[in-house]
Amino acid sequence: MEWYLKVIKEHYADFNGRARRQEYWMFVLFNTLIGIAIGVVEYIIGTNFIGTVYSLAVLVPSIAVAVRRLHDIGKSGWMYLLVLLPIIGWIILIVWFATEGNAGANEYGADPKNPHDEINEIGQNQF
Repeated sequence: MEWYLKVIKEHYADFNGRARRQEYWMFVLFNTLIGIAIGVVEYIIGTNFIGTVYSLAVLVPSIAVAVRRLHDIGKSGWMYLLVLLPIIGWIILIVWFATEGNAGANEYGADPKNPHDEINEIGQNQF
């Protein structure tokens, strides 16, 4: 749940930087569980207003965490447009989202797995 809240609170519309696999997949998991719970409640009360509002509320952070996940593997965020290509695009994105991120810093920022990379690199260059 902390990963879901981190994306919602700290990185709501943050398209810069990198997101670890764990951050992305935990967000997807909790987003799905919340969506299912909302669907059950809507079925019971006979409306779809809650789901529509929730979907609109998490649209931006969902895209943002996906873009940051692509950045973690060295891909441009524009590659997320593959979602518009049915089946093949979705499969490619799922594979990329499951791929381990680049070790160390890349053009999109420091490695989120090891935030002290810059310090380690400075120490390595000394010897």
